[in-house]
Amino acid sequence: MNPVWIISSKEVRDSLRNRWVLAAALLLAALALSLGFLGSAPTGSVKADPLTVTVVSLSSLSIFLIPLIAMLLSYDALIGEIERGTMALLLSYPVSRRQILAGKFIGHLIILVLATCAGYGLAGIALQLFGGGLDFAAWQPFLLLIAASIVLGASFLSLGYLISAKVKERGTAAGIAIGVWLFFVVIFDMALLGILVADTGQVITAPILEAALLLNPTDIYRLLNLTGYENTSIYAGMAGLSEQLALSKGTLIAAQILWVAVPLAWAGYLFGKREI
Repeated sequence: MNPVWIISSKEVRDSLRNRWVLAAALLLAALALSLGFLGSAPTGSVKADPLTVTVVSLSSLSIFLIPLIAMLLSYDALIGEIERGTMALLLSYPVSRRQILAGKFIGHLIILVLATCAGYGLAGIALQLFGGGLDFAAWQPFLLLIAASIVLGASFLSLGYLISAKVKERGTAAGIAIGVWLFFVVIFDMALLGILVADTGQVITAPILEAALLLNPTDIYRLLNLTGYENTSIYAGMAGLSEQLALSKGTLIAAQILWVAVPLAWAGYLFGKREI
């Protein structure tokens, strides 16, 4: 059996044993259900499908939860094994460091896929049944939300592996992981908003702003979900933006995939040169 799949299956079994999938799925389902059922509370009855309401709400709130789950899964994936001494034992077998990294990443990605699909999928079905029946047209933006959430989580898994491959202590990895999460989820957009207010449109043009948004995987995720389909962009109040946005859906997807590939490749390079 391929060593990559042996390692990935071990990671999946460990996460299932530790109830990671169950906890993450329940948390995501609770978030989706609460936003779907309570989304129309401030304005009463909303003439929109519950899934549309949920997509708009989750596009802004999932950027806090999905990256955090991914970081918690990956920040000590390498350094934790190195500190415990199990990495040296693992490398004594006929398995390369690249295979170890790939196996662990695939295993954690499977956990993320299971939790996201189970949590959001079951919540979506419940919301549709509560709303009067299944509307398959409304599932297109919701399925995009699930797929984009998985890719967003994969990008933060890669960042977590990069941190784990670089640091020398598990505690340092935890601190840096929280800092990276805070930067991309909170600080980046606040800093960008402050710069835009101070600039008053003199230097930062629309193309520059769009390029800046590509530097943050959470902003790519938000744009992809809120401008990907007409019904969600209208309900989110971003119909005008979606028409003026020069970034196509393909460009946003490609940029999000790069946020997965580049940090993971960098982590592989650092892990390959590291003395164990």
